[in-house]
Amino acid sequence: MGKIYLDEIDRRILRFLIDNARMPYLEIARECGISGAAIHQRIKKLEEQGVILGAHTMVDPKKLGLDVCAFVNLKIQDPMLSISIAEKLKQVPEVVECHFITGTYAVMLKLYCKDNEHLMHTIFDGILRVQGVTSTQTYISLNESFKREPYLDLRK
Repeated sequence: MGKIYLDEIDRRILRFLIDNARMPYLEIARECGISGAAIHQRIKKLEEQGVILGAHTMVDPKKLGLDVCAFVNLKIQDPMLSISIAEKLKQVPEVVECHFITGTYAVMLKLYCKDNEHLMHTIFDGILRVQGVTSTQTYISLNESFKREPYLDLRK
């Protein structure tokens, strides 16, 4: 599906939901100057168009005892195996993101582990056992300074 046209009200609705997914629809309606029914219709349309992918609760991995955040780049044997490799990597619970990338490596993973030993076992007993993965390069995040949703310009 191609790019979706968003009018000013759609962009304002998204900004409110990005800032606080729990914001009541009636409050969004008041802020946007339209009816509650119109907000429901617009949000439903944005969901059907795939603009809104869902709402979720964000948790702090460190509060759950996951003190190590790492990015692992993968070299793979054959680019034609990329999709099947990604499907197998979904089975590794520590992996929270998987990106196909350009450059020397073909895939970049983001994962959370309890400690460095857990990270080592995840790489050796999980990631490197996936058929087609030939090598890895791992970067350990020292601190995540910020995280946010994509920028949404309300002026357009």
